Amino acid sequence: MTTGYTLEQLSIEQSVEYRKVVTEADVHAFAEVTGDTNPVHLDAEYAASTSFGQPIAHGMLTAGFISAAIGTQLPGPGCIYLEQSLKFRAPVFIGQEVVTTVTVIDINERRRRATLKTVCECEGKVVVTGEAVIMLPAASV
Repeated sequence: MTTGYTLEQLSIEQSVEYRKVVTEADVHAFAEVTGDTNPVHLDAEYAASTSFGQPIAHGMLTAGFISAAIGTQLPGPGCIYLEQSLKFRAPVFIGQEVVTTVTVIDINERRRRATLKTVCECEGKVVVTGEAVIMLPAASV
């Protein structure tokens, strides 16, 4: 799909899932790109001394899966990401599958915007919650 949904094609409660297993390579690549080299993410010995007991994925890496779901599926290509609130509820460990669900909860036709409920879960446990606001392109003529 080269273009995503238009505002007119969205409906309240419309939803998609995006799934991704977090790998050690993902965590290291994220650290390299962002410069966030906190040892709780990269150093197993250090992480073992924390309350997590092992390395955890960056919270913002997990939040990035929300962006992937929005930018590729709902509403997909052509939308503009305007806002995102986030609450980090639990850690994501290397090897866990993150299931990201994005659900339309409000549509503002006048401003061509939609509000999306965003949730990331691992093994049935909520790890990140929030809301996103996106702007959608006009329907093609």
